[in-house]
Amino acid sequence: MEGRVALVTGAGNPRGIGAAVCRELADKGMDVFFSCLEGEDPSPLLAELKRCGVRAGCLRIDLAPPDSAERLLDAVEEQIGPPSVLVNNAARSERDGYENLDAATLDAHYAVNLRATALLCAGFARRFRGTSGRIVNLTSGQSLGPMPGELAYAATKGALEAFTRTLAAELMHRGITANALDPGPTDTGWMSPEVREDLAARFPAGRMGRPEDAAKVVAFLAGEDSAWITGQTIHAEGGFLRG
Repeated sequence: MEGRVALVTGAGNPRGIGAAVCRELADKGMDVFFSCLEGEDPSPLLAELKRCGVRAGCLRIDLAPPDSAERLLDAVEEQIGPPSVLVNNAARSERDGYENLDAATLDAHYAVNLRATALLCAGFARRFRGTSGRIVNLTSGQSLGPMPGELAYAATKGALEAFTRTLAAELMHRGITANALDPGPTDTGWMSPEVREDLAARFPAGRMGRPEDAAKVVAFLAGEDSAWITGQTIHAEGGFLRG
């Protein structure tokens, strides 16, 4: 992976999957550019990545505006170079349910979870001039079961699985693979002790998923050994028992 450039979205949470992916790819020698939100401090993660001996950069950006994808792709090219790996981790998630669901909630989720991701994928592919490109889109297992109280999130992330499957068919002849990754419930700091205890009991290993677990799968999908895997939704959930 040395000398290649990765673009990772949504890496502003130090305990999140995005940050873990950045660390994993940098540890393998890849230059990393990531996005975070205004108000998030990217300095600690940037310092970590540079200590790995790679180039690193960041752009604070809201991915909801329609032009955000092109602005982010411009930034990584200007600061580090054209990426050969794109990891779409950024997501919007709010509790809703049918009693609270409205147009504004749907639109807000669509703008980040589907439109921004789709435009980043398309822009990445149009700009790509190499022979081995990788796209990994993070999902949450919407095809495996319901997510009560998260209608907008489930709808947009579920659509992302379908988008990834068709995108992969369009891009394979370019040497670009596109896959979706469902890491299952992952402890990134959002869970209460009660939720963590309940979920941990559903894992055969007796522990929650960790950001590093997801990052290792992303690193595999970003590497050369995954060249024959495309159009798949990979459920790396540690045997999580649903229901």
